[in-house]
Amino acid sequence: MTERTDAPGPLKRRGPRPLLLHLILAMLRSSGCPGEWLNSSGELPNWNTAPGAACVAALLRDVTEGLAAANNPAVSRRMHRETMLLAGIAAYRRHSWVRDLPDPPEVWHEGGSRMLDYGGAGATMLVVPSLVNRAYVLDLMPGHSMLRWLAAHGVRPLLLDWGWPGELERPFTLTDYVAGRLERALVAASGLAGGPVVLAGYCMGGTLAVAAAQRRPELVQALALLATPWDFHAANASQARLASRLLPMLEPIMRMGGALSVDGLQMLFAMLDPAAVAEKFRAFAHLDQDSERARLFVALEDWLNDGVPLAAPVARECLGGWYGVNSPAKGRWRIAGLAVDPRQLRIPTLVMAPGRDRIVPPESARPLAGLIEGAILHEPPSGHIGMVAGLGARQTLWETLREWLGRVG
Repeated sequence: MTERTDAPGPLKRRGPRPLLLHLILAMLRSSGCPGEWLNSSGELPNWNTAPGAACVAALLRDVTEGLAAANNPAVSRRMHRETMLLAGIAAYRRHSWVRDLPDPPEVWHEGGSRMLDYGGAGATMLVVPSLVNRAYVLDLMPGHSMLRWLAAHGVRPLLLDWGWPGELERPFTLTDYVAGRLERALVAASGLAGGPVVLAGYCMGGTLAVAAAQRRPELVQALALLATPWDFHAANASQARLASRLLPMLEPIMRMGGALSVDGLQMLFAMLDPAAVAEKFRAFAHLDQDSERARLFVALEDWLNDGVPLAAPVARECLGGWYGVNSPAKGRWRIAGLAVDPRQLRIPTLVMAPGRDRIVPPESARPLAGLIEGAILHEPPSGHIGMVAGLGARQTLWETLREWLGRVG
């Protein structure tokens, strides 16, 4: 296994990452800066425009009026909001919760990747997570582990942990990941099961699973796609294209390290909802810090900030092709020269498109249900992460997935 190079020390949380960016976004929002300058125009910020100049003026006004906050209710309210934001971040960084779940047995590995066996009797399901986040969101903490719950309820989950991309993986393209590592993991899972397995993909992992199922249908008994993006322009085409236009700015970083860094990825996620981080930390400041809700918040934040770099060729394919051109929905995404076409799949398929997902909007995930013949569409009233690890995940996803597996497995 390739050792990660940036493991934080005990109680040295670095989130929310990148911290400076989130603080700046919170300041801009609380200062009354128009939101259009950041995420609606489809263009990068330009401080020489009227909206940009208004933001600067608002910030300067807050600074000069700060001393008179007691006599200025509007400024006082804004200062209180930022005080609660800082209090929430401080409470998170000093929280005592630490993830201590032991890993299940490793049954296969290649390069920096491995396959973990969660045991259980029943249908064997190979779970494919995203390349840009740690796989353990599906095994987050006691009471919030989808994989351990399924293993206790008639399923044998196998988790493909992509791991930290080392020297071997830094030159990888999506073809290397799908036609190489994922297919070989699928062969290994099929060998363990004694036949075809259920292939389940979460987020970006689902998009890769579609391609793998098309290439190796003899190894796939059924397909579960959990918050899987396909039509990247369905919800907000201008925002998607903006991500692709950031590539030239990111190129120097990628050329230097061969990958898009964790902070670079976090910056892109922050663009999807610039106010989200500030809002959730303000809410966290008001929680009972010994409550289950507070511990779950800390667990999820630790996971979000414990990201994985993305190999530079993959970053270019995803930002330029998926987000820029919308290549999957247009039939232009290819793996090893073969166009990925969900219409060719002839296997039982479950498509989960959570209704409150802001990372993969339901408009992006829903088309797969129409492209794959006979696919079942389920739209739980949850968010992208809450669907798999939130307080209501068992009712919104786990039980539905288990029932479906009972029918197809």
